[in-house]
Amino acid sequence: MSTASFPLVSVIIAFLNEERFLPEAIESVLRQEYAHWELLLVDDGSTDRSTGIAKDFASRYPGKVFYHDHEGHANKGLSASRNFGLGKAKGKYIAILDADDVWLPGKLAHQVAIFRQYPEVAMVAEGSVYWYDWADAQKENVTILVGAPQDEVYAAPKLMAHLYPLGTGSAPVPSGLMMEKTAFQKLGGFEDAFKKEFGLYEDQAFLSKFYLSEKVYVSSACNNLYRQRPESIVSSVHADGKYHAVRKYFLDWLQEYLQKENITDKTTHSLLQKALFPYKFPRLHLLSSKLLRKLSRL
Repeated sequence: MSTASFPLVSVIIAFLNEERFLPEAIESVLRQEYAHWELLLVDDGSTDRSTGIAKDFASRYPGKVFYHDHEGHANKGLSASRNFGLGKAKGKYIAILDADDVWLPGKLAHQVAIFRQYPEVAMVAEGSVYWYDWADAQKENVTILVGAPQDEVYAAPKLMAHLYPLGTGSAPVPSGLMMEKTAFQKLGGFEDAFKKEFGLYEDQAFLSKFYLSEKVYVSSACNNLYRQRPESIVSSVHADGKYHAVRKYFLDWLQEYLQKENITDKTTHSLLQKALFPYKFPRLHLLSSKLLRKLSRL
């Protein structure tokens, strides 16, 4: 078996107090049809049984599953923990799995095959099954594909116009991604500044950096279950009425990033200014919205 045909994939699960779901996430990696992987379990300062669970898996699967935590068992946030895992990774490719999500057995095999077919891409992004029936069998799961034409390679920065948060198409979730380690490192990984409620946009900041500089393959596959929880950061930010403050924080970060990286794409800048307009000119935005509603009724 050559490493060129079967490259090592480093799977990173960063977790904080996920004793309920962590075993299921780990087991879904162990069940992968593609066998040439390593699993890095990065503990972000857990105080529940998660630490013991992760250490137990590492002891039972030496050479395949590895436990890591920050110095002093510190809590540094999800972005810092994922980046910590990147620093320990040996693989050619990096795959992220959230500690409460689950992969279907063919996930790694399918995405490695895409990289083999399209060696020029730096990231493969697939859709997700929004997983509701794990808690209530009466609820139906919903499959949401990445919101751009499927099974295509996108040169930078075309996906910025297609996908949320500047476009209208659904963005991929972390558990549906695989990326080249070299691109991950070059782009500086996840942004540590997106903590607490601002963590709602940490994935979008990370994805934006890829969209703006790398080729991305959008796959029609859905080999991951994205667990829907009432206590998730998405739900809490909306419930607390903080969504617009968090969105503006991201848009301001993106504007600074475009300037810093000297990215001049007109479409991206135009979409960004459109997104910032309600925050920069709230009264004018309110008046224009009222006028548009009146015109639509007429």
